[in-house]
Amino acid sequence: MRAVALSLLGHSSDADDAVQDAMVTALGRIGDVRDADAVGGWLRAIVRNNCRSRLRAPRAVPGEDWLLPATGGPEEALDQVAARDWVWAALGGLSEVDRLVTVLRYFTPITSYERIAAVCDIPVGTVRSRLSHARRKLADCLRATTDAAHPDAGALSEARRREAADALAAAMRGDFDSVVGETWRPDAELVAPGRVRGDRDFAVRAMNADLAAGVRQRLASVVAGPDVVIWETDLSSPGHCPPSAVWVHRLSGGRTRTMTLLHEK
Repeated sequence: MRAVALSLLGHSSDADDAVQDAMVTALGRIGDVRDADAVGGWLRAIVRNNCRSRLRAPRAVPGEDWLLPATGGPEEALDQVAARDWVWAALGGLSEVDRLVTVLRYFTPITSYERIAAVCDIPVGTVRSRLSHARRKLADCLRATTDAAHPDAGALSEARRREAADALAAAMRGDFDSVVGETWRPDAELVAPGRVRGDRDFAVRAMNADLAAGVRQRLASVVAGPDVVIWETDLSSPGHCPPSAVWVHRLSGGRTRTMTLLHEK
């Protein structure tokens, strides 16, 4: 598998990532294999497809095919849900710092090492080392919990999505101060990488300034874990503004302790 990746991508971290991503994809789709003798070719084909996707679209989310909803019948849908819950339960076994870079890399639009580094305020090399460590740990957690019962990750995600929709609707009505007061810690901080840091009052003033300028946001997606919630929003305004934004809420006691805001170009 690595030889295939090297032949297409050369000696780079992308080649290693393509192999790792292929293993995650294979894990989620192993039930598709009917002929044991064909496993080698099947694995190499997944690597090849991953590499080609990287060459065509460098910012494509690796392994995204197995994260999509199942398209078959009820049995396939149940298998997909079980795989989702299994993976999220294993993610819970990672340290907070490893879990954050892993969730950003595989479940959000922030897939590049540089953007992850900006969100986490760490060097790119640290992102690489944390992802490498997280993959090894995640593989161990998955193997150790194959037959265990796993919490319903979908229920948490749906609850967080409803909370996000209500919060953003209130913010668009000019009531962001109540959202912050109810869901952020008193000592919470807003971080815009490379630009500004501020407290809760600063966050409210920034939102009100955007509203006054005609900027509006629409919730596009929500990713939720036990200590992180990530919103992706679509932006619109009478003038020029970035097309979307990503809100990374790091939680403590269920409330936001740090919110990092990135505008996607």
